[in-house]
Amino acid sequence: MSTKYKRIIIKIGSNVITKADGLPNNERIAHLVQQIAEVKKSGIEVILVSSGAVASGRSLITVADRCDAVAARQLLASIGQVKLINTYAHLFEKVDILCSQVLVTKEDFRDRLHYLNIKNCLEILLQHQVIPIVNENDVVSVTELMFTDNDELAGLIASMLNAQALIILTNVDGIYNGNPQLETSKIIHEVNGKGVDLSAFVSQRRSQFGRGGMITKTHMAQKVAQLGITVHIANGTRDGILTNILSGDMPHTRFIPQKNASGRKKWIAHSETSATGVVELNDGAKQALTSDKATSLLPIGISAINTDFKKGDIIKLIDSHGSLIGLGRAEYSADKAREKMGQKNQKPLVHYDYLYLQ
Repeated sequence: MSTKYKRIIIKIGSNVITKADGLPNNERIAHLVQQIAEVKKSGIEVILVSSGAVASGRSLITVADRCDAVAARQLLASIGQVKLINTYAHLFEKVDILCSQVLVTKEDFRDRLHYLNIKNCLEILLQHQVIPIVNENDVVSVTELMFTDNDELAGLIASMLNAQALIILTNVDGIYNGNPQLETSKIIHEVNGKGVDLSAFVSQRRSQFGRGGMITKTHMAQKVAQLGITVHIANGTRDGILTNILSGDMPHTRFIPQKNASGRKKWIAHSETSATGVVELNDGAKQALTSDKATSLLPIGISAINTDFKKGDIIKLIDSHGSLIGLGRAEYSADKAREKMGQKNQKPLVHYDYLYLQ
């Protein structure tokens, strides 16, 4: 297995390990565990982000028709998470590997201290040769508290742990330049640069059992690649997929990484949903920030403070049309920013080291 990767995140989608009847595909899970064991024994650290708790729950209990959708999901996820982790633990035990369960919610990533606590937990597991199996805690994550899907969570974990690669296993061979069911459609083997618009090629349709569609995957993959991490989107239902991706023998879509970003910028890049303040910039500031020169956001470039924030909060930076330019950590409060707005020779509201541009 020839690869330069030292640490990878493997995200397994619901459709990969769920049969057509909605029940878990235990043979597929066992085959993936065998491959993960091979990858780990070759010296690569592996963090697994696995969907499938709801499917596992469905194999154990029938939900009453009167249950609403959120309650049914909580019931199935709560029961199924135990079954899923036991399945993994049993299979990894057979190959002399210890795994652990790490359940998280979006709230855990909003605060830099919580974020670092999760990071430290995952690092100590890896140091002790344990494979962390990360999943969203669907029992408490409902509606606006949820990640878009586990792709978003996997991207966040990849950024947090400075992984070299993120492998997203789905039930198609990659991103196609048309409808995957048409013979004329071909796999896009490489995507290079954040400016590539793939939305024209990608189906809006969501997977049968998962929450996320291919558009979510492509947006997240481009963001993660922009932060310096290679992203592979491949077909997890193919035999030997992981070992073949790592040895370069399997057709799939690879997002080429851009310049590596700092740990702080990686955290800020994934903080859009937890941003409190909204700051509108004038055209001069927008031009300065989006140029190739490293620049902090100075008060002279601010045209309006649209929403209040405190020192240390993540804030959205928008242009005069309301389009998102980037995200940053506020060096002082909205009240102070209003006082300094439009003035020269003032301390930056967002320092370059804490600034992430779209």
